[in-house]
Amino acid sequence: MSVDAILFWILTLVVLVSAMSVILMTNPIYSALCLAMTMVGVAAIFVTLNAYFLAGVQLIVYAGAVMVLFVMVLMLFDLKHELQSFSRGKFTGALKIGSVGILAGLIVGAVTIGKSLTEVKAVAENAVVVDTTKILSQNLFLKNIFGFEALGVLLLVIAVGTVALSRSKGGTHARD
Repeated sequence: MSVDAILFWILTLVVLVSAMSVILMTNPIYSALCLAMTMVGVAAIFVTLNAYFLAGVQLIVYAGAVMVLFVMVLMLFDLKHELQSFSRGKFTGALKIGSVGILAGLIVGAVTIGKSLTEVKAVAENAVVVDTTKILSQNLFLKNIFGFEALGVLLLVIAVGTVALSRSKGGTHARD
């Protein structure tokens, strides 16, 4: 087994453990941190597969922007009172165990039913290489630049609005 394959399986184990921790943690802040670790682990797996563009997008979009939005939503909660909704109850415990069971079933199904490695290599050797990154960047930065910039401004307004709402009178983090 090559070093790349060993690194891939170690990263896969890290991603699976951190993804299960997202479900099993009772504290929402710890859940968000485990979700960030899952996203960084997926980006590292993309690097081992030589998909550097996907790894960069994974880090920038998901581990960066989406996690910032998750943390801002958590800022709106009063975690002292909301902790009961994340606590272990019969229904939530059954839901968590069912989610882990479904995940385990999907993993077992993917391993046992998936194509063999030689078939995948044969298909990959016959594939035509297209420079999709160049096409994507031309579409994004030349043809759709207004939408790209408008989305950036919208995300900034959302961030400022979330902080303002959480700090306002009656908000969850209002100053006395």
